[in-house]
Formats: sequence, structure tokens, C-alpha cells
Amino acid sequence: MSKRVGIWIRVSTEDQAQGDSPKHHEHRAKAYADVKGWVVVEEYHLEAVSGKSVINHPEAQRMIDDVKRGHITGLIFSKLARLARNTRELLEFADIFKQYNADLMSLDESIDTSSPAGRFFYTLIAGMAEWERAEIGSRVKASVKTRAQLGKSLGGQAPFGYKWENNKLVVDSDESPIRKYIYELFAEHKRLRRVASVLKEKGFRSRNGKFFRDTSIHRILRDPVSKGLRRANYSESTVDKKGWIQKPKEEWVFTPAPRIVSDELWDSCNKILDEMASKLEKVRRKGVHMFSGIVKCECGSKMYMRSQSPKYVCNNCKNKISPEDLEEIFHDQLKTFLFSDAEIQNHLNQEKLLIGDKEKLLETLKKEVTALKQKEKEMFDLYHEGQIPKETFSDYHTPIYNRQKQIEVSLMELQGQIDALKMQCLDNSHILQEAKSLHNQWHLFTPTDKQKIIETITSSIIVGAEDIEINLGYLPLRVEIQNSHQGYKVNDPYISKTVQLSHKPRLV
Repeated sequence: MSKRVGIWIRVSTEDQAQGDSPKHHEHRAKAYADVKGWVVVEEYHLEAVSGKSVINHPEAQRMIDDVKRGHITGLIFSKLARLARNTRELLEFADIFKQYNADLMSLDESIDTSSPAGRFFYTLIAGMAEWERAEIGSRVKASVKTRAQLGKSLGGQAPFGYKWENNKLVVDSDESPIRKYIYELFAEHKRLRRVASVLKEKGFRSRNGKFFRDTSIHRILRDPVSKGLRRANYSESTVDKKGWIQKPKEEWVFTPAPRIVSDELWDSCNKILDEMASKLEKVRRKGVHMFSGIVKCECGSKMYMRSQSPKYVCNNCKNKISPEDLEEIFHDQLKTFLFSDAEIQNHLNQEKLLIGDKEKLLETLKKEVTALKQKEKEMFDLYHEGQIPKETFSDYHTPIYNRQKQIEVSLMELQGQIDALKMQCLDNSHILQEAKSLHNQWHLFTPTDKQKIIETITSSIIVGAEDIEINLGYLPLRVEIQNSHQGYKVNDPYISKTVQLSHKPRLV
């Protein structure tokens, strides 16, 4: 009775690219079987499958089942590296074939595992095959840094907000406005979970259709690609292939990339993250007194007003200053906070850029609504054609409908913001007059209004023995002051300036 054999055909994508076709291996194995007088009853095809691990592949499992039930008593393949490149799996295949009195035939190595010599040689060649795979992996790993330096893709998806086109990283017009919006939200709220909550409320989702989580938002904020600096070759998989670890910083590669946010906005967000991580300075808690949490002594300690003393006091060096003197100094210096003509024009340009960003975000939302409507239409067509049962129609339709309505609400809110921003784009003289009014109308404000203004434009006030230093966190682009009851409104918190004063305070 003729020997019943199968043919194993595994050709990787790289092999196919080099002209090593599956048909070539098939004809070679069949010719060998004809010479031996064997009958080929099965073929096992694993085209474009890596040899790193194949034993769990459906075709490999089918082949093993055929061996166990006696359907085949031998397997022909061109060489060991085609069967598998993993020594453990090669030996496992050999044990299975030996247990069921079947043979493995490698044409290139002339191996027959039915003999002790053949099994020994099989083990030796299998080790060489794994060594070859390790060598290939080493060469690929060595090429990663070179590809990174050339700005090419290293595999995987592009960062959110970007896409790969012709092996170059380019801005994704649909995702990039959302990525920038994440930075703006974090600069405003200074809380990752709050940003995630706002994005969810407005219907924004990640590339895979899921809601943004604080971890993914943190990763986006930390990635310098947003400010035009792509970071590559900075991580590698762990030994067990179940996680990732960072490489030494000297191995990191940085290359230019399209910019989505400004350096100022990126630095502002990352400074907040640094402070959160180090716990050196948490987001300021609102104090009872006007300068609470802002005024500090030159020794580095914060100054507070005690119940027994109506002054800001340093516990370490007992430095003191009255709140009246501090407010007078702050008020006097408001005159110096006025903008030059060049600064005014620069601020107006930034306001126009802000409007442009909002309009891009609006277009992204409109595209998504259009896509959802098209998907809804296609679903109705399928329903009318009878391909979707009436009982399950709502399961498909409801999520799309709800998301569409959610985004439409966000569209209306965003359009309202754009309209408001456009109306606020006033001429230079009006902005200058408003800046002057901050000083001129100071005494008309309530203590609560004054405290809000101080918290808005001041990072810290440092009281020394000879002078006072006022550090502005940022200056508002527009300050709308109507009256003490209506308060004020501040826009564009991304402008920073530091003002230092040399003033002899009346220290007590």
C-alpha cells in the first residue's frame, strides 16, 4: 500500500517578494513524492505566515489531526525553516510524528526522522534555524534607528491626529483639531479626568471609536509630536512580549514632524503634568484672602494671613506685609501691563488663529455627522431589503442615532463659540482701552472680583527685604469689565509674560 503523505507549504511575505512562490514548493514536493511512489492526499498552505510560531495556526492543527487519525503518515517540506523557525515547535512536531509512526521529510537537508541519526541531525538543524531567526531579528532591530532617523514608519499606527502617506507622517485633517482641542481643554481645566469627561459629553471619540480615557489623554499630552518633534526608537517589548519598556534616552531619535500645537501650549500643559507628577505644586486652591496662595516670602515659604494678625506672615523668617500695601503695589503696576501696538496685533492674530482652529474642529464634526447620516441611510436600505430583521433593527440604529444627536449638540455649541469669538475680534484701540480700564476701574471692583483677576493673571508674588517681584502666569487677550456685579471675562490664556518690580515695601 502506497505511503499517504501531505505537503507543507509555508512562504513568508518577504520570501514571496523575492520570487519564492508557494507553487514552486508545491511542484517540488509532488515531484519528490512521485519518485518515491507516495500518494499526496493533503496540502497545508500557510502563505505569508511567519515561522516564529506556527503550531497553533489552523492549518498546523489540521495537519496534526490528520497525523493522529492516520490520514497521513508523512509530511514533505522543502526545508526545516519552512516548517518552523522555533526549535521547541520543531521538536514538538517531531515528537508528535514519532508517537504516531509518521515521518518528517526535509528535502534540502535530506532528513528522515525515522532513524536516530536523522533525529539528531533534525535537532541540530532546528537549532540553526532558530539562530537564523535571531540573526534576522537582530538585523531588523539594528535598522530601526536608521529608519527612525529618516523619519520613516517603524510599524504600527500613526499617532492620533496624524497619518502615514507615502511613508511620511502628515497631519490628519479630521483628527488633528480634536488633538489640539485636548491641549486647550487641559490648559483650561488642569485635570485629565475632566478633559475626558468634556470630550465624552461632546461626542468626541478615539480612532477606534471608544471614548478617551485619562491615560490616553496623558499619552497625547506628553507626546512631543504635537509640537513638531516626532519621538521614535524610545521603547521595546519586554522579554515575555507582554508589555513595553523605555529604552535609554541616548537611543531615542527625534525628527521634525508637522506641528499641531504651539510650543507655548505644549510647554504649558506639560508643566502642569510635571507639577502633578512631582507633587511639588498642586493646582492652587482658592483662598479666603485676596492674595492667598500667591504671595510668597523670598525664603520660599508661602505667606498667610493669621487670625491674630491682619498681615501676610512668613512662618520661617517672620517677614510680614500688610494686604493694603500689597494691593497698592499691585494696582500701581497694572499700568505697566499695557500692550504695545506690536503686541496688540500679535494678540489679534492669535485670536484669528483660535477662530481658525475652532472652524477646523467644526468641519471635523460636520464630516462625522454626514458619515453617520450615510451609515443610517445604508442601514434603512438594508432594513427595507429585509437583510436586517425588525426585531434587531433598533440594536443597530439606536447607537448611531444617539451619537449623531450628541455631535449635533456639540456642533451648535461650537458654532456659538465661533460666533462669539468673531464678535470679540475688535480693533486695536478698543483692546488698549480695555487694558487701561483694568487699572482705572480697579477700585470699582468687589474684593471677590479683585481676587479673581489676581488669580487669573498672577503666578506668584515674592516679597523680599528690599523689593517685591510679581510674576505673571499669563496676560488676558481681552478683559471685559462691565461692573462689579457682572464681573469680567478672560480669553486666550496662552500668553505669558514676567514682570519684575523693584519696590521698597513697607514691611512691618
